Amino acid sequence: MDIDKRFDRILAIFVQLQARPVVRAQDLADRFEVSLRTIYRDIKSLENAGVPVFSEAGVGYTLMDGYKIPPTLFTKEEALSFAVAEKLMNQYLDSDISKHFSTALTKMKAVLRQSDKENVANLENKLIVNRRHEFFNANVPSALAKLFDSIAKQLQLKMTYKSVDSETASIRMVEPVGVFHESGFWYFMAYCHLRNDIRQFRIDRIKAVEMSADAFTQTFKPLAFYLKKNVELPKEKVRILVTKRLAYYMSWDRKYYGFISENETEDGVEMLFETCSLEQEFTRWLLMYADGVKVLEPEALKLSIKKMITDIGKQL
Repeated sequence: MDIDKRFDRILAIFVQLQARPVVRAQDLADRFEVSLRTIYRDIKSLENAGVPVFSEAGVGYTLMDGYKIPPTLFTKEEALSFAVAEKLMNQYLDSDISKHFSTALTKMKAVLRQSDKENVANLENKLIVNRRHEFFNANVPSALAKLFDSIAKQLQLKMTYKSVDSETASIRMVEPVGVFHESGFWYFMAYCHLRNDIRQFRIDRIKAVEMSADAFTQTFKPLAFYLKKNVELPKEKVRILVTKRLAYYMSWDRKYYGFISENETEDGVEMLFETCSLEQEFTRWLLMYADGVKVLEPEALKLSIKKMITDIGKQL
């Protein structure tokens, strides 16, 4: 069994080397949950088998340019995942990237066994993925593709952007750091020349975007570094008591509002949250369930709810 596992891991390492220009030993160790020493031994086995692996201290491993082997046959389960992936990508990526993904997937399907091709075709007719809302502005269907292109080419983007707290759109020159999906929306981090700082933007609020000829002026850390800084924003603890009936419905989207834990009691379900947007997002969300919610703490949340209800009453 250990020999089989090692063979599968060495083959998977070779696939990783084929798929990326440079692969770090630590990344391989993390991926396969083994020690660095094991990775060094596996790389040595590839070299002994005649695979031209080059290494550079502090950089990583790479294959000799142009070295390839015939495509590996996919398992039945891997083949079936193609159908699921294509349906998801068609719904959650913009039109340009979705089109490129479908083309790439067609090339991958070409190497499948005939029986697997039939299974994939059969599953495609049995699978439907519906999205809840549009991720992209209809006037900018290729926004995500342009962001990826900007990051790859290290060229600035000129975009017209309307933030949530502004009545008019502004023109920004930005240097994208990375793209991420969260709470049902696509976002990206970028250095904004207008603000002279790293800012977060939501892709569906882009009104127009085009690639410029200006190169990046900044050097960025990995996207995870900037996301972690956002996570580390000051948060406030919230405790609420809700009826068991409403607790069921709140479980659908509470994770988007800092949900930590819950505890069922005789009076209902006590929930613990941590939020950095108490008076805006959290208050507005909680008002949907106001008839079955009791705020235990903090006092600021009670005041925020009362104020918002008073403001609503004035508009009626």
